[in-house]
Amino acid sequence: MLKYPTSYEEQIALIRSRGCVVDNEDFCRSVLEKVNYYRLSAYFIPFKAEDGNYKLGTDFNTIYKLYEFDRKLRSLIFTALEEVEVYLKSQIAYYHAHEYGADGYLTATPFISKHDHQKFLNKINELIRSNSNVPFVKHHLNKYAGIFPIWVIMELFTFGMVSYFYADMPAKDKKFISRRLYKTHPKNVESWLYCCTVLRNICAHYGRLYYRVFTSVPANITGINKNAERRLLGALMALRELYPNKEKWNNEIVTSLAALVEDLQNELNLWHIGFAKDWERLIRK
Repeated sequence: MLKYPTSYEEQIALIRSRGCVVDNEDFCRSVLEKVNYYRLSAYFIPFKAEDGNYKLGTDFNTIYKLYEFDRKLRSLIFTALEEVEVYLKSQIAYYHAHEYGADGYLTATPFISKHDHQKFLNKINELIRSNSNVPFVKHHLNKYAGIFPIWVIMELFTFGMVSYFYADMPAKDKKFISRRLYKTHPKNVESWLYCCTVLRNICAHYGRLYYRVFTSVPANITGINKNAERRLLGALMALRELYPNKEKWNNEIVTSLAALVEDLQNELNLWHIGFAKDWERLIRK
């Protein structure tokens, strides 16, 4: 049987009954009105004792600060992911067009044998249908009978589609891209892309990053322990490897991240995101 809905007053009473300090009921209610109780409850998880109640000293203000930290963190990371996505679309489309022609991707020839080309084409057609009112899509539907050159269709690709496209490229193509852009082995780029796809999907759906255990571990990342590689730090290290601008990463992304951590230094448990004391040194390019 599903649970019954509760009023804001009942939600506040429940939070208190489990041992969380609520100093200001009006503030607590205003937060619950803006943030679904179920969403906010995830940030209580690190504060839970074995009996299901909250540890002594758990404070609602701290919970909300962690929620806000997570929100700002997602926004910062999403910005960095966007730059990676745009960069890779540009580079892969340019290479693929010159190797296989403007519409070479429409055949199975430029892909590895395990590539499910019909599934790939179905995804593309779905993207075209869902974006049929976008001006450049309309233009190609009307003028070119729905045939899109690789540098155009890739603008519709999600981060996951870019990752999928790279993973199904032949070894020689992946080797060229990985060495030219990142001076590394193709398997590393494939791993980092997958990790960033997971990270991007979490950010896009406003998922929780704080105290999250990731299912994917980035390949060939040194200097971090087993806890860190499955926490946020591991995903950020993968993002660092793919980010196209060293100076911008260090001076904008890392600096902004350090400011977020500094603002919450009294409430934030660095272990919960895999950060060590020297995390800033580790994450710089």
